Amino acid sequence: MFALLIAIIYLSFISLGLPDSLLGSAWPVMRVEFDAPLSFAGIISMIICAGTIVSSLLSDRLTKKLGTGPVTAISVTMTAVALFLFSMSTECWMLVIFAVPYGLGAGGVDASLNNYVALHLKARHMSWLHCMWGVGAAVSPYIMSYAITGGSGWNQGYLIVAIIQICLSAMLFISLPLWKKCAETDAGEVAQVNAQPVKVKEIFTTRGATACFICFFCYCALEQTTMLWANSYMMSHNGITAEEAAKFASLFFIGITVGRGINGFLTLKFNDKTLIRAGQTLILIGVIFVVIPDIFALTVAGFIIIGLGCAPVYPCIIHSTPELFGADKSQALIGVQMASAYMGSCFAPPLYGLLANHVSTELLPAYLAAFLVLMFVMHETVVRKTKKMH
Repeated sequence: MFALLIAIIYLSFISLGLPDSLLGSAWPVMRVEFDAPLSFAGIISMIICAGTIVSSLLSDRLTKKLGTGPVTAISVTMTAVALFLFSMSTECWMLVIFAVPYGLGAGGVDASLNNYVALHLKARHMSWLHCMWGVGAAVSPYIMSYAITGGSGWNQGYLIVAIIQICLSAMLFISLPLWKKCAETDAGEVAQVNAQPVKVKEIFTTRGATACFICFFCYCALEQTTMLWANSYMMSHNGITAEEAAKFASLFFIGITVGRGINGFLTLKFNDKTLIRAGQTLILIGVIFVVIPDIFALTVAGFIIIGLGCAPVYPCIIHSTPELFGADKSQALIGVQMASAYMGSCFAPPLYGLLANHVSTELLPAYLAAFLVLMFVMHETVVRKTKKMH
């Protein structure tokens, strides 16, 4: 029974990744059809981010009231409906409105599922599940490309993903009795549902919690900035063309996805703290490679190594949350972790864009290094402060 539930969670993580790269792959065609500026995608993306932040912060209250299964099913349904409405959109203002349920759905399922996995599954599952998120995010551009090149248009791409999400929603609602049965066999899960939501003041006064949130912000700031700007940096730093840079667009992303697959096996031998430190060391090595001039192979290797270094950080911090802060507070803390992550994803890449525009794109390694140093300091602060709690 529990094995079937794990399979459903794996499918949910693939589904969680599917919508994440749709807008980026479809926007070049969408903006021509809507006669919209290139930058308008940033507005839609920020609205989606705002929705995910709100629903992440509400996840503790919702999960303790309804349970993980219902919150996941409702959240995926919201995302599915939003994707379907995106596929039907004929004006930009419609995208702005439909981006709200899009973000609210994504944040709810992300926070609730991550907490459930952190509480009930081994560390290897957390890494492999986030690897499955990467599979979903990697597949959706191909779905969009298939729709566009086949002559059906970007609408068909959104519709295909919406149908996949609708099917998953139906499966999640059908599986609700399974979630309930598993909860009934787990006293900890029942306590979670019946417990009172953790107050905001209590969240931020928990020893090490604020440092953990800053650590999350820094990680996602580093990850998303690299993902968005690596190609522009290679064009400036290595003097390659846009067409050549596009060939290497997925290297960093592949590094993260493959790295998380490997990290799942490493969790059998090493604990979360060790793997996070190893990941941070790899990121530093990658940044050093990236900054070396005139050797394109080293720049490419550097971005792959940064991706491999990023792989264990996100899943391992989430998985260690119940152990560090207590199972009773984990949903509340993971909700704020997700909100912090989305804030880093939302604000750090545009800030680097301004610096690149007004100073130089060559600042990328220094910008990434600054977030890495702060992330390292905050993680060590979390380890030190929570050690005194045990």
